[in-house]
Amino acid sequence: MQITHGPVPLLHDYLMQSAHELPEKIALVCMKQRITYAELDARSNALAHSLVSAGVMRGDRVVIFADNTVETVISFWAVLKANAVVSIVNPLTKSDKLGYLLDDCRPVVLITDAHIHSVFSGPAQACSHLKCVIVSGAMDDAKLAELPHALRWEEAIAGGDREAPPDRICIDIDLAAIIYTSGSTGDPKGVMLTHRNMLTACTSIASYLELQEDEVILGVLPLAFDYGLYQMVMAFRSGARLVLERSFTFPAQILNLMVAEGVTGFPGVPTIFSILAELKPEAAYFTTLNGKRTGLLFLDIQHPSQMVAVAEPFFLAFDAAVEMIPAMTPDDLMKGGPAMVEAVKKFS
Repeated sequence: MQITHGPVPLLHDYLMQSAHELPEKIALVCMKQRITYAELDARSNALAHSLVSAGVMRGDRVVIFADNTVETVISFWAVLKANAVVSIVNPLTKSDKLGYLLDDCRPVVLITDAHIHSVFSGPAQACSHLKCVIVSGAMDDAKLAELPHALRWEEAIAGGDREAPPDRICIDIDLAAIIYTSGSTGDPKGVMLTHRNMLTACTSIASYLELQEDEVILGVLPLAFDYGLYQMVMAFRSGARLVLERSFTFPAQILNLMVAEGVTGFPGVPTIFSILAELKPEAAYFTTLNGKRTGLLFLDIQHPSQMVAVAEPFFLAFDAAVEMIPAMTPDDLMKGGPAMVEAVKKFS
């Protein structure tokens, strides 16, 4: 897709352009929800206006403390449209470390979810910079009232204009995001990224990978993690579909999801591929879709970057445990060539 933008390109142009050109296409699949580009754009517009109404100004920080959810995705784009700086914080962060991050980042709004109330309640009440806390999920009125200027998610989405974002004020050298390190060896450090930083990184990676509109990208990494976040941004840059999961806790379920959604891209880290390597090929990866055996292929477990996901009949082979077929090549497999035929015969 040809990328266009206003006089000064900003990161959220990616979503806005895809929504303009592909309004009815499914942009996001998450927890049985299927959201089109038009709906994602409209909801993020509405939330952006609510943020501005809550006092968010150019350059203000907004922290999103939540899982990989539809609300997190909408919030990310809404913060950018509100001319603010977004920081997604891993929901596994402990209360004391969250307090440190809020003191360091000094956000004016916290967007979070009710199921982690016990973690964020104390730090939110202690943070003098907060003008508003937006909470998704079910929370009783008493707990909500304890938070500074609390607003339910439904109210925040319903209160703003869905048709257009707030007036555009930022330029490309303004901050777009702050991504915090895990803090495993000390206090978390915030990496500050401008719109231009992130646009350049996305353009470089998406061009290298040759991402197209027909891609289906599976995201299991936290959006608080830069690698996970960039998958979402690049998917929407290309007009692709993002299938978003909270984690890789249940590998077999994720693999079945890959097949059902026709996933073409699966970003992962070594721990994920290590988990996959420990599963038994003949028992763990095969599933049935429309009467056909389908699943996931590893070309070489020693080089996980060579993994290819295919929504066609295939076999699983690990070079450490199963003899590889010499004629097998990625082209053969993707085209259903002779190597695939021989492989299916051998392992079926």
